Parts: sequence; structure tokens; C-alpha cells
Amino acid sequence: MRLRALLDTDALGLKLLGGADELERGVRGVMTTDLRDPSRYLSGGELVLTGLAWRRDAADSEPFVRILAQAGVAAVAAGTAELGDVPDDLVVACARHRLPLFAVHESVAFAAITEHVVRQVSGERAGDLAAVVDRHRRMMTSGPAGGGPEVVLDLLGSDLDLRAWVLSPTGRLIAGSKAAGPSLPADVCAQLAAEQLAATRTGRRGPHRVTQGRTTYSLFPVRGSGRSAPASHDVRETVLSDWVLAVEADAGDWAEERLDLLHGVTQLIAVERDRRNAARAVRRRLAQEVLELVQTGAAPAEIAARLRVAAPVLLPGLGTAPHWQVVVARVDWDGGEVDGGPVAQTLLEEILVDPASTGPEHSDRIAVAHTGDEAIALVPLPAVTGEHDDPGTGVLADALLAAVRDPLTAGLDGDGRLTLGVSAAVHSAEGLHGALEEARHARRVAAARQGRVCAAGHQELASHVLLLPFVPDDVRRAFTARLLDPLRDYDRRHRAELIPTLEAFLDCDGSWTRCASRLHLHVNTLRYRVGRIEQLTGRDLSRLEDKLDFFLALRMS
Repeated sequence: MRLRALLDTDALGLKLLGGADELERGVRGVMTTDLRDPSRYLSGGELVLTGLAWRRDAADSEPFVRILAQAGVAAVAAGTAELGDVPDDLVVACARHRLPLFAVHESVAFAAITEHVVRQVSGERAGDLAAVVDRHRRMMTSGPAGGGPEVVLDLLGSDLDLRAWVLSPTGRLIAGSKAAGPSLPADVCAQLAAEQLAATRTGRRGPHRVTQGRTTYSLFPVRGSGRSAPASHDVRETVLSDWVLAVEADAGDWAEERLDLLHGVTQLIAVERDRRNAARAVRRRLAQEVLELVQTGAAPAEIAARLRVAAPVLLPGLGTAPHWQVVVARVDWDGGEVDGGPVAQTLLEEILVDPASTGPEHSDRIAVAHTGDEAIALVPLPAVTGEHDDPGTGVLADALLAAVRDPLTAGLDGDGRLTLGVSAAVHSAEGLHGALEEARHARRVAAARQGRVCAAGHQELASHVLLLPFVPDDVRRAFTARLLDPLRDYDRRHRAELIPTLEAFLDCDGSWTRCASRLHLHVNTLRYRVGRIEQLTGRDLSRLEDKLDFFLALRMS
């Protein structure tokens, strides 16, 4: 707002004492002070309200006004309650520094002036930003890219003094404004994403407010700009793919106009999100073509040709990929009424991005197809420098979900499961079919485990482990109960530790000496315990078949 508008507002009781030529100055805020040097609290453009308690004599006015002028304040408004009149030395100092000076009638509270200015300035800022947002939206929807989410976030910072970030559903930082300063810590990002997913699943109306330490964040979902939500829409179809706008502010007491503005900002960010999703279509199509060739038993030469087409797209500038990995994911919802394939596809595209990276461009190296309820990723691995036959570590199942397990568990909210399997790296088209089957078997191993979010890698596919996920649950329970329940009952009654003794005995390959040493027992005590195990179960631990049965029972329990 302009200084002239303040002077024209009779209810504020302002009288102009100097600076009539400067009344077109803009006012960005208000600060009340009686400090002799308030410079540390000034950023420029303020209307400074003062009761003149800082003034002891006439010599104090010049340094006070000089400090305000150097800080770029818009004007000074002096109260008359303390001295009766504004002293001449203050009028002279303000004139010398071309700083407009108002006198505030003693009947007018500084709080009334502050409230009026803040209300006017906030309304003007919101209107200005809304106009910028509308112009930017038209540019992005009808022309070339508008610079990405950072442009919109910078508008929030410069026009509304709001620090804001865009996060993925797994808590990865996608964008932040310059005003936001340093990036949010990874644990804060993960917690904010988890809170947003949990709130969405429970149907709570947004924006959702979260307090981390002493900081409050307001969370706004960023959904597809062209997405409609019919009455039959199931939130589970999209909850694991929506971005979130995190604003460092408590939106609980915001006016409807400001909330509408932030929702408009999310729509603008959604345009860029949809554009990047559309760019993934090329990579998805490549993955789908390779997958169909692999699953239909096409000749290795045909698959290799398709891989040569895919490699430059997925590894621009690096030529062909010497190694490939396959990652399989599946999202299952209780009841089965929601198609998990598209959800798993979008989620896998996000999970395979390095969680330490920022921005969406890192997903350009990921090609994910989906068939039925299953999503399949084709991951190219560039050669390690100086080791042309070694793909390095590649994708590791344990590390894959470490940074995203908590947010995804909140998004699955007790009625969904995510399971993933990771293959070993292969270096030829002939190996892709085996890699796909290996990843699928690993996913089934993960599905046999407890937890809402599980992954397994090719390292875990020892022969006995590979078979366990295919044993029906009722058969598995009956088998383990028959062998282990007598031992558990005995341990509960006598604290005999037969189960730990059995595990150690098998782990030591039946060696009495090594097992006794590991358990810190005398060999005779160990023989007594093993004899008791055999007596309770009717098995003989000197026989390979019985050892194997106990080993499998312990693995399945």
C-alpha cells in the first residue's frame, strides 16, 4: 500500500509533518520500536511506529533517523502521548534524510494502525501473487515449460514471505524456494510425507498441520492438474503418487482467500508434475516393449536390439549399458478392488530414485512397465570406471526401502502391502529372462515376511529359501507346530532354552564342540539338551532328514 492511502484514512488519526513529496512510497509492513538502534529488526519498506521513549534530548533524533533511512524504511509515525507534541529536532532530522514523518493522535492505538496496514498489505500481496500465478499458469499450459516448481516457490517467498518445499510421497525433496534457505533434513522430509499420507488415508480435511520441534508446517496435496475425482474415486488409487507442498506456516488461522491462493499454487505445480509424468511415457513404452519380448521368449538378438534403442534414452551420453537389473514390485490392497499395477508402477519410479538426490530429473534413467498387479523396472547400470565387467553394487534390496519405509507404511495404512524383489545384474539379453524370474521369486520371498513394506534381493535366494514362499500358510503352520510347539512349551515351563540350543546346533553343522563353545556350555550339558529335543519331538538329530526338517521349521516360524 502507499503512504498516501494511510494519510487518507481518517480512522488512523495521522497528521503529516514532513515528506509530502514522498507519499507514493510503498509500505511493506509495520514495526513498533523505542530502541535507539532498531536496525537489526528492519528489512526495508516498514512504517516505523515509535512512542519516542528512545529520545533523551535533541541530539538523539539525528542518529535515530539516520539509522532508519539507511535501513530503507518507508516512513516514521511518532506518538504524542509521551511528549505532547512531536519535537522539532525530529522533524528537522526527517526532512534532512527525506523520510516522511507522521504524528499519531494520542487517542489512536499503535495496534490499530498495525492491524490496518497488515490487512491491507496482505490483501495486496495476495492479489499480486494471484495475478502472477494466473499468468504463469497460462504460460505453462499453453507454451514452453515455465521453469519448474522452483519458480512458483520463489513467488511464495518473495511476495508472501513463505518458505516452502515440494516433496514426493516418499519424502524426497523435489524443489525448494531460494527463500527457503537450506534444504529440509531428510528425517523431516520423511516425517512430513508420512503425516500427509496418513492424513489423506484417514480422510482428514487439509491443509494438514504438523509440528516438528518448534516449527509448524502446513501440508497441501499436489494432485494431477487434469485429474477429476468422481464420487466413486478411491483414494488408494492416487495416495502413493501425489506430491505435497510443505509450507513453513500455520494455515489454521488463514483467511479463505489465502487458502484459495495456496490451492491455486498446488494446481500450478501440478501442471509441471503432469508434464514430467508425460515425459515418462517414452521410458515406460521402452520397458513395456522389452518386457513383452522377454516374456514371449523372443530371440536374444531381438531383445538385444531393443536394449540398444533403450540405452541411449536411459543413459544419455553414456552409450550402451553393460549391465541391467530387474526390480519387481506389487501393491496389494485388502479386498482386491483397487488395481495395484499403476500404483506400483508410479511408486517404483519414485523409489528407484536415489533418496539423497533432489529434483525429478534423476528419474530419467528409470523405465518401468506394469502388467496386471505387477510393476517391472528395467534398471541400466553404467560400467564402473576401470572395471568394465563389474557393475558395482547396483540396486540393493535392503537399501531400497530404508529411506522410504515409514512414509509408505503410513500411506498403506493397515490395508495395503508393498513387496519388492531385486535381481542380480546381467550383462546380456540372454540373461534378462532369468533376471525377471529371479526378481519375481525374490518378491515372493519378501511377501512371505511380516510387515507392510518388504523387499528381498537375489542374495537371499538360496534353494531352501526360494521354496518357502510357495508353501501354503496352513501347511507351514502345521509343520512348524508339530516340530517346534513341544519345545516351546517345555521352554516356557522349565526355561530350558531348547529352541536357542537347536538353532545353535544346526548353525554349527552338528558340531558338539563348536556348539558348546558358542553357548558356553559343557558338552555333556549340550548332549542332555539335544537328547531332550529328540525325546520331545521323536526326531533324531544325527539324521540329515531330521536336521533339514528342523532347519526349515525354524526358518518358517
